[in-house]
Amino acid sequence: MKYFLKKLGLLAFTLFVSVSLNFFLPRLMPGDPARALLDKMDNLQPEQLDTIRAAFGLDTDEPTIVQYGHYLRNTLKGDLGTSFSRFPMPVAEVMRVALPWSIGLMGICTVISFTLGSAIGIAAAWKRETRLASMTVGFFSFVRSFPYFWLGLVFIYFFAFKGRLFPIGGAYTVGVDRGTAAWWLSVLRHGTLPALTICVSSLGAWILTMRNNMINVLAEDYITVALAKGLPLQRIKSMYAAKNAILPSVTGFAMSLGFVIGGGLVTEMVFAYPGIGYMLYQAVNAKDYPLMQAIFLFIAVAVLIANFVADIAVMLLDPRVRDGAK
Repeated sequence: MKYFLKKLGLLAFTLFVSVSLNFFLPRLMPGDPARALLDKMDNLQPEQLDTIRAAFGLDTDEPTIVQYGHYLRNTLKGDLGTSFSRFPMPVAEVMRVALPWSIGLMGICTVISFTLGSAIGIAAAWKRETRLASMTVGFFSFVRSFPYFWLGLVFIYFFAFKGRLFPIGGAYTVGVDRGTAAWWLSVLRHGTLPALTICVSSLGAWILTMRNNMINVLAEDYITVALAKGLPLQRIKSMYAAKNAILPSVTGFAMSLGFVIGGGLVTEMVFAYPGIGYMLYQAVNAKDYPLMQAIFLFIAVAVLIANFVADIAVMLLDPRVRDGAK
């Protein structure tokens, strides 16, 4: 309980710091968002700047500390402001549209790559003296060195442009009724190449991590004792070696799930996939400060919560952590 309360207090403090930085940093940046918005509009006079300020809630003369209090209150209420580039849509509504795409794509790909990579890493470490294990690790280590966008472009060229097996970009076929079987099929076809890019690119890291962890565990004395006792090899592999080797990967997996909120920025840009990452790219180009601010906040909160969950999971899975926390 003491360990849990300590981690919970650290989570609350880091969340407070993240929210505070998300408020103050944009206000320390040079420039005027209202002026930047005005410069993008045609047939408007400079004196209309005050009207634009009022429309976007930028006309306040209150002290910064008072604005900060309003910001904390609005954030707790879920009021993240109004999007500049999608006016008059609230930022929360804009993000609500994009979040399912990022969570669906990145979330599923992260789980698949972690599960498959861990399984291959365990097998590669257990049979590390075989040629197949060496070739598998070498191949995925080589693929891991490719940039996401380059691998995505290669898949687009061969499977979409040349082979015409999958669409070049987008998330679904325009004109198909949402929710129908045909629409879900189009979502699956459009998401195949982005998912393949993410999974293939990230498999190497999980394989290497799990393989190294497994090799270190196999060198422990309790593994030698288990072998000397004549326990079944499959039991030693799964219950003794793999169970302990996977613990260091739990934190990395949780952190990866936290970054799901941010989406695969480069991958979504390459495939024009309408997730949070692609939305962040559009918000930066449009100088949509409220939307950028909300996305950064969501990413920070997601990573912190994922890290907290990982700490609790490690405490539950590892008796040594529980004993040290008492």
